[in-house]
Amino acid sequence: MRIGIDAMGGDQAPVQEIAGALACREFLSPDDRIVLVGDESELLANLSEHDGWHDYIEIRHAGQMIGMNETPVEALRSKPDSSVAVLVKMHKDGELDACISAGNTGAYVAAAQMQLRRLPGVHRPGITILTPTYMGLVAICDVGANVNCRPQHLHQYGIMASVYLKAIGDIPSPRVGLLSIGEEDQKGNELVRGARELMKAEENLNFIGNVEGRDLFTGVCDVVVTDGFVGNVVLKLMEGMAEGVLTAILKEVAEAMPDMARLVKQAGGEIVNKYDYNEYGGAPLLGVRGICIICHGASDHRGIKNAVRGAIDLSKRQVNETIVKLLSGSKDS
Repeated sequence: MRIGIDAMGGDQAPVQEIAGALACREFLSPDDRIVLVGDESELLANLSEHDGWHDYIEIRHAGQMIGMNETPVEALRSKPDSSVAVLVKMHKDGELDACISAGNTGAYVAAAQMQLRRLPGVHRPGITILTPTYMGLVAICDVGANVNCRPQHLHQYGIMASVYLKAIGDIPSPRVGLLSIGEEDQKGNELVRGARELMKAEENLNFIGNVEGRDLFTGVCDVVVTDGFVGNVVLKLMEGMAEGVLTAILKEVAEAMPDMARLVKQAGGEIVNKYDYNEYGGAPLLGVRGICIICHGASDHRGIKNAVRGAIDLSKRQVNETIVKLLSGSKDS
C-alpha cells in the first residue's frame, strides 16, 4: 500500500508526523510506502538525521497549509496547494491507497467529500471513533462530519459503524444503540424517532433500541449512533471528564495515603496509557470512496503510527466493500 500523511497538519507537525512515519518500519511490508505531504525543505531537514528512510518514505511537496481556525471550504479554495488538499487529490488520482491527517478536521472532511465522493448508496459520510471502556471498545458514529442529519443518515451510520467494529474489533454481531434522552420508543426528537423506525426494520443491524449517554460505559451496546453535533459534544466531554476525574482521584488518594504516592502515580500512568487516544490511531471517515483516517490534533508519533496500521487493516478487511454490499440490500438504499 501507499499511505499518505499530511505532514503539516497536527499541533506538533511535522516532527510527530515524521516520527510516526519512521516508527511504521517495524510492521510495513517490503512493498508498502509512506508518502509525507508538506513543505519539502522542512521535511528533508527533519529527516536528514535519520538513516534508511529513503527505503520506504517519499516526499510530495505542498507549499501551503491550512490552520486549525480557518474556515474549511474557503481555505480549500484559497489554498489548493495545501498539504491536506494535495493529500486527498493524490488519493483520488490513485497515487495513494489511504490518507491520514491530524490537521483541520473540517477541511479534511470537505476535501474528502469533494474529491473522493461517496461510496455507492451512502447518503452522508460519518466519522467513527473507538472509545475504550472498562467493558470493552465502543464505536461512536458520527462525531463531527455531519451536524445536520436526517433519519436515513443515522440509519446508515449504524450499518457502517457496525461493519467497521465487526472487522476491526472482531465482534461477530455488534449491538447497535441509538443515542437518545431515554430508552423508551417515544423518547427523543423527530430525528431520533425517525431513525429508530428505520433501524428497527433493518435486517443488517443488531439494533437494541434507544440508549442513554451513561450506556456508553456500561456494556449495553457496542455501537452508538448519533448526529455529528451531539457526537462531537460527547467526544469532547469524554476527553475532558476523563482527564479531570483521573486527576482529582489521584490527588485525593495521594493526599490520603502519601506513603503510597509513587504507586498511585504509577497506576495513574498505566490508566492514562490504556485510554490514550494515541493507542487507537485515528477515526475513519466511513462512507467515502477511499480510506481517510482522521487523527486528533495533538496526536504524537504513536497516534500517527497506529493510524497507518489502522489504514492497512481497513484495506485488508475490505470494510468499504462490505459497506457497499450491505447498503445495496438495505431498505433505505
